[in-house]
Amino acid sequence: MNESDFIAALRTLPLHAGARALEDDCAVLELGGETLILTHDMMAEGTHFLANQDMADVAWKLVATNLSDLAAKGAEPVGVMLGHCLSADDERFLIGLHEALNQFEVPLLGGDTISAGASRVFGLTAIGRATHLPVPDRGLAKPGDAVFVTGTLGRAMLGLEEIGSGSENDLAYRRPAPLLAEGRALAPHVSAMMDVSDGLLLDSWRIAVASKVTLQLDSAAFPVADQARLDECIRWGDDYELLFTAPEDCRLPVPAHRIGKVEKQGPAPLRVDGKILTPEDGIGYRHG
Repeated sequence: MNESDFIAALRTLPLHAGARALEDDCAVLELGGETLILTHDMMAEGTHFLANQDMADVAWKLVATNLSDLAAKGAEPVGVMLGHCLSADDERFLIGLHEALNQFEVPLLGGDTISAGASRVFGLTAIGRATHLPVPDRGLAKPGDAVFVTGTLGRAMLGLEEIGSGSENDLAYRRPAPLLAEGRALAPHVSAMMDVSDGLLLDSWRIAVASKVTLQLDSAAFPVADQARLDECIRWGDDYELLFTAPEDCRLPVPAHRIGKVEKQGPAPLRVDGKILTPEDGIGYRHG
């Protein structure tokens, strides 16, 4: 089974209402007077990080990518739980974990540790507290909204090629920064929001499918790090910028690029410059 098939199978299981039909990156749980946001991401050697990569960077990125999901919900982090696979570089992993938790002011709540042989896999669960209700959802984009994305896309892709150089691109790949403050500021204004982890095009398609609309995007408006490699920059992913929809006349509290518009549901969820694109066109990263 590939990733899409497996998730489709999971949807046949008993789901909590807070799972949002598994069409979002986070679960939303209302407990008493509090609304909690929960997310879990994993990183595997050879897929998400290089075998010879500094494990301090791997630990940092594990924390940052999970917090990025909380950012897309406008959440304030409460803490994280770690799933750790023991290796020869545990000391470096602990250094990076400590640096990330200090940088983002997030405490460790616990977790589990295993030994699993040569191939290393790490997991992290991040728990946050909603700062705005309703909590932003992938599935609430409305026809007439505009489509926006923060920052510059493709830096992480270029950073993998520049790894270890200390350049802005290198740091975007090794040590991304979750946009927590930006997410909290945007939460009252957006109709739909998610972070860009698997590529601008695939994540736009996901918003469109969840919202049952069509996203019409303009490639000339895409903010990319290398215009000559625009196509790669919008498909590669690992950017952790915020992709969102909001009313056209909305006065945004953070800088963002308008890249398209939301239309009524048409024959396809995603169009770029009028051309229909689907996941089968290789529009982003998918497992399996």
